Amino acid sequence: MKNNSFKSNEVMLHTVTRIVTFIILSFSVYLFFAGHNDPGGGFIGGLMTASAFLLMYLAFDMDSMKKALPFNFTALIAIGLLLAIFTGVSSMLAGDPFLTQYFRYFQLPILGETELTTALPFDLGIYLVVIGIALTIILTIAEDDA
Repeated sequence: MKNNSFKSNEVMLHTVTRIVTFIILSFSVYLFFAGHNDPGGGFIGGLMTASAFLLMYLAFDMDSMKKALPFNFTALIAIGLLLAIFTGVSSMLAGDPFLTQYFRYFQLPILGETELTTALPFDLGIYLVVIGIALTIILTIAEDDA
């Protein structure tokens, strides 16, 4: 009898985790894209994404999560750092100071007139670094058998 109750609670936990994870990931994407005009950006968006992944790691077992998210989080840190550094250096190649932001308005087919800035790839680099660092630290501590 207790086994069925435990199984029922596990199904409820997995279902609620999937719904809450979707909500957190949606909000993290909003924060990421709102970052160059409003509060938010790569750092807080990365923390929100890392918290959604952490929630999934807590609700499901580690082996199934490694199959579902086969990311090397340390490589994610390197990719994010390279992207952020390249964004800053690219303005220097144009003769401007490090991290000078450029923007232009483009006419996109579905979105209409849209502003594209160089802050977005920089924020993407920060986003990847924060996800990589947070999950590397947390999963290293979780996998420690000491």
